Amino acid sequence: MNDARAAIPLDRSARLRRWHPALAGLVALLIGIGFSRFGYTPLIPALIGAGWFDAGAAAYLGATNLAGYLLGAALARRLAERVPASRLIKGAMVVGIASFLACALPWGFLWYAVWRLLSGVIGGILMVLAAPTVLAATPAARRGRVGGAIFTGVGLGIVGSGTLVPWLVRFGLSETWLCFAAVSAVLAAIAWGGVPPTALPPPGAARPSGARLSRPVLVLIVAYAFYGLGFAPYTVFWVDYIARGLGQGLAVGGSYWVVLGIGAALGPALCALFADRIGFGASLRLALFVMGLGLALPLLSTAPAPLGISSFLGGVLGTGMTALASGRLAELVAIDHQRQIWGWITVAFSIVFAASGYLLSFLFDRSHSYGLVFAIGAGGLLLGALVDVAATAGRPRGGA
Repeated sequence: MNDARAAIPLDRSARLRRWHPALAGLVALLIGIGFSRFGYTPLIPALIGAGWFDAGAAAYLGATNLAGYLLGAALARRLAERVPASRLIKGAMVVGIASFLACALPWGFLWYAVWRLLSGVIGGILMVLAAPTVLAATPAARRGRVGGAIFTGVGLGIVGSGTLVPWLVRFGLSETWLCFAAVSAVLAAIAWGGVPPTALPPPGAARPSGARLSRPVLVLIVAYAFYGLGFAPYTVFWVDYIARGLGQGLAVGGSYWVVLGIGAALGPALCALFADRIGFGASLRLALFVMGLGLALPLLSTAPAPLGISSFLGGVLGTGMTALASGRLAELVAIDHQRQIWGWITVAFSIVFAASGYLLSFLFDRSHSYGLVFAIGAGGLLLGALVDVAATAGRPRGGA
């Protein structure tokens, strides 16, 4: 009897250890993307209202984070050739926490720009390295579930920031940033031991080479880059549009951000299930089209239902598009070259994503028109869908 009772905590302990790496990956993306990038979005109206920045400067700071993401994504694999990925992941989480502490200090635009850039860099590093590092140490039979768990960190960060920010700003902006730092520090401490140890590649290790850009792969890269143009309005302007543009306040804006976060948490799984039915190529084209319509909804109506639908679609397809693109790549490219080409796709997306953030911020600073921003983003998504449709028209169904 005593032996049986003693076995129960051991079994639970073993299960916890087995899922500890997945938790570490989830926390890494929650801190690096969910909080560092998306936690800023619901804070924009409060930063403007408190006089820390004007609307144009706040938008540029959001775009600076996207530029940092591009830099981090582009450098991640090269850095991992010089520093073990496990150390990079842990170091990135520490820098993310430091950025929250730094943003608690209202020391001007340049100070904030440096730290928003750094928080973007660590987000790009964590997005590129966290999941592959954890999945490499995960048995093949569990990789699907573990991968799904890791990417829910982004959606959970959006939900958490949308829920906490409207309540925390009542105590002050500095206190809000300090709360982000405290919560992230606790989560990082819990996840710290779960990051799988990694070693540097052996000297002279061969890199994948010889990958070629076939026409379908080039179309995929272009379509996914257009997704970057369409997702930027959600990540920079959405909460500010509802809170200040529509005059509904930060609490209401935060609630729509929570809806987007719920969609983001569900997105990869929902899109993957849909792709199982109609294929990844058709699903990707449909997702671009539907996301474009969703972003255009506020141009037609600002009633709660259209705003809620747009928020949910922005979340589901904002994270689900990555699952669809990676699945489509697996259909088109041999496994030996998938990582190399996925790197190209990620960089192409990041370039368009960052450039879109600055372009839309510039246009908004000049026009103060949220409608113009949403129209350009929606147009980019619909154009990406049309490019994909035109490129696949007349091709055999198996190549769709």
